[in-house]
Amino acid sequence: MIYVEAPNKIEVNKKSIFIAGGITDCPDWQKELIEKIKDLDIVVYNPRRSNFDVSDSSAMETQIKWEHEMLMRSDVISFWFCKEAIQPITLYELGSYSKTSKPLIIGIDKKYERRKDVEIQTKLDRPDIEFSYSLEDMSDRIFKLFNEVLFVS
Repeated sequence: MIYVEAPNKIEVNKKSIFIAGGITDCPDWQKELIEKIKDLDIVVYNPRRSNFDVSDSSAMETQIKWEHEMLMRSDVISFWFCKEAIQPITLYELGSYSKTSKPLIIGIDKKYERRKDVEIQTKLDRPDIEFSYSLEDMSDRIFKLFNEVLFVS
């Protein structure tokens, strides 16, 4: 796995995944997911920075532009909705990419306040999507997608 944390960039000819989901007021679920998929031969784009000053407006703009570019560049986007926060930016990103044919993997904590909204809205545009309700199941789906379904050489 090649790990790329915002705002870093890399040019490499490998399949990639963007791990979208809550950051503000959310646990570092990204670290747990990355640990579970570390053996995949892919690029992982992580928007959670180890250091980020939210009061710096230029850093905020850089972050938003980086996320936009990496979402577009990624072969797959995974979304995780943790129970701790609503995550409006993640909802926006899911809405945007649900209208595309890009492969999506969606995980939702069973206690996420807007779980039914995510399920119903997603099914309207992407009835093929099956939801994961744990990071373990989500990581299994990521492995299956990269190793068995889409990207077998």
